[in-house]
Amino acid sequence: MKKGIMVSLLLGICCFAATATAASAEEMKFEVKASTTMRDVLWDNTGKRVALRLASGEEIEGTVTMVGNSLAHISKLAGKEFYDAVVSIEKISAVRIKMRDK
Repeated sequence: MKKGIMVSLLLGICCFAATATAASAEEMKFEVKASTTMRDVLWDNTGKRVALRLASGEEIEGTVTMVGNSLAHISKLAGKEFYDAVVSIEKISAVRIKMRDK
């Protein structure tokens, strides 16, 4: 009886792990269309870590906390953990997002 319980438990864990892997792969999907705006990219990545290249050439890396019509709030800045930034979406020239693990 114990062997049957162990096999059932092991199968349950494997199914859970497969589901979690599929869910994380689904989260990593990102599609850019011709109509996609910089605001859309930031909105889709709210809560995720990104690196923003600004028109000035400066780069800011942190977590997208909030996206408004013209501003984005970036928290937990890399190298400046006690600081946040509010960035004009119009001044962002590129967004770098980690999409896949090794």
